[in-house]
Amino acid sequence: MYKFLLRRLVFSIFTLIGATIIVFTLSRVVGDPRLLYAQEGGYGMSDQAWDDLGVALGLDKPIVVQYFKWVGDVVTGDLGQSLLGRNDVTDLIKQKVPNTLQLGLVSWVVATLIGIPLGVLSAVKRGSFWDYLGRGFALLGQAAPPFWIGIMAILLFAVRLDWLPAGGKGEGFSGLKNFILPAGTLGLAASASYLRLTRSAMLEILDSEFVKLARAKGVGTQMVIWKHAFKNALIPPLTLSALILVGFITGTVVVETVFTWPGLGRLAVTSTNQNDFPVMTGVVLVFAMMYVVINLVTDLTYALVDPRIRIG
Repeated sequence: MYKFLLRRLVFSIFTLIGATIIVFTLSRVVGDPRLLYAQEGGYGMSDQAWDDLGVALGLDKPIVVQYFKWVGDVVTGDLGQSLLGRNDVTDLIKQKVPNTLQLGLVSWVVATLIGIPLGVLSAVKRGSFWDYLGRGFALLGQAAPPFWIGIMAILLFAVRLDWLPAGGKGEGFSGLKNFILPAGTLGLAASASYLRLTRSAMLEILDSEFVKLARAKGVGTQMVIWKHAFKNALIPPLTLSALILVGFITGTVVVETVFTWPGLGRLAVTSTNQNDFPVMTGVVLVFAMMYVVINLVTDLTYALVDPRIRIG
């Protein structure tokens, strides 16, 4: 078990290093960074001012030294300043992270509570009305794009019925209504994926020999389903669970834009539209770090769920 955990930790460290290299390379692919950091009209600056800006940005040093200097700044929490307003990028991201985490976690809970039970029900009731209903729900959830679902939800529940707010993030208890449409939009596709994978895993386990043996011994149906079948079918949904969670946190760009949610996804879109490269690279780096951390936590959870990993 300890070798497994150590190996996953080493892989995570190398992944983070690779992410920093990619983000740093992006800052150089666009050309001389001074063209980005110079204020509007900066093309007419004197040669001395141009050289001074290069020294301030560390461009007078070799590229390897520039990389390690940049990594050192990132480790200390210095992601630079935005081109618009000269605001600290770290502060901008800190303001948006809680909103994205809240939306991602709520959507993940909704998807899990809907998708996994429906997957179990569809597998247990194979070939019945409930099975076909669950498979139809899964087909709809995976076929409909999130932006279309979001727009249709706004049209129906916010415009026509006037039950829910169309967007934004409210404050206090009344702000809970603002979570329903974006969380439901995100959770629909994820719950469909949960359903399909859980159903497949459960069907495979239910047809296995040890389950047939348990039934032959007279073990109750509920015990067979939840203790024998569901526990052994949990690894694939657990893997998907981590991917869904990190996808909600790092991939809510479309939904946050549709519902004007003040999170990292909307910040990424705004920075891209405004060519605010420091903010964009900062958001990408934070997304990469979240992805690595959540996947590492998932690998650690494997050791708790699967005895083969603990023994090995």
